[in-house]
Amino acid sequence: MRAIEVSEAGGPEQLTVVEVPEPDVGAGQVLVAPAAIGLNFIETYQRSGLYPVQHPFRPGGEGAGEIVAVGDGVTDLAVGDQVAWTSSATGSYAERVLLDAADALPLPDGLDVRSAAALPLQGLTVSMLVDGAFHVKAGDDVLLTAGAGGVGLLLTQVAAHLGARVITTVSTAEKETLSRQAGAADVIRYDRFEDMSTELPAAVRALTADAGVHVVYDGVGKSTFDGSLASLRPRGTLVLFGGASGPVPPFDPQRLNRAGSVFLTRPTMMHYIADPAERARRWAQVSSWVTDGVVDLNIGATFPLAEAEQAHRALEGRQTTGKVLLLP
Repeated sequence: MRAIEVSEAGGPEQLTVVEVPEPDVGAGQVLVAPAAIGLNFIETYQRSGLYPVQHPFRPGGEGAGEIVAVGDGVTDLAVGDQVAWTSSATGSYAERVLLDAADALPLPDGLDVRSAAALPLQGLTVSMLVDGAFHVKAGDDVLLTAGAGGVGLLLTQVAAHLGARVITTVSTAEKETLSRQAGAADVIRYDRFEDMSTELPAAVRALTADAGVHVVYDGVGKSTFDGSLASLRPRGTLVLFGGASGPVPPFDPQRLNRAGSVFLTRPTMMHYIADPAERARRWAQVSSWVTDGVVDLNIGATFPLAEAEQAHRALEGRQTTGKVLLLP
């Protein structure tokens, strides 16, 4: 089978197509032929070396497809079943993906396989964000950086559905339109700022009668952290869930005191789905957002599996909106 591997840390050119043996299916495992593979920013961190991995490394932690073989002891799944998976599995940039059966997420009626491939990591991340790291409720003011990304568009739709007022930041007119279509009440164009750390909170406070927001969801990191922290109201919460601009440098915790006794959390989705019962509950919640029409998935781009390098370049270059998929 064909797969994408990285032999050493570096740029997108390190993503190469290799021919490798099809995996053997062990006890308690299933082998899946992906219909589509979800692309996520964490894979750019792993490829570049920001997140250290062992080489050779096969990226990919998300997708959906059809089971083509089952191992001994698997009784609740069968050949022909359609399943999705998330980052508990590695090596999804491939024509066959080996999963522990316990990690397979069965597709409910009404959820098509390509939508399912776009959903697990970002959908379960949004579940964690609005129903875990912070509990969004009607009347909350929410600030979301990178509002036109895959997580951003999903989170905007869900938070607006829950009754929150969503304020997003974007960098282009096209992304502003997408963010508003997803339900953002206000959109801030940060490409017009010279100093994010002062101009972002000033814009937020102008929109909130100088109060600040209840929660900031910051997936950008280094370049937005100071502005995000200063946009909170007293006892607000900053949820730092990514670092697209780089990791946040160490800082003095007394800043949380001076900002108004605010809270800072750096959640990881896997800690919110480690328990099988919680994982099943969250997957049912996320799936229902799609099947019930709460969210409209935006698949912004697709690339053939062999063009993983180009897909990474587009993602890192902010040339994409919504979800990006690789198609074997």
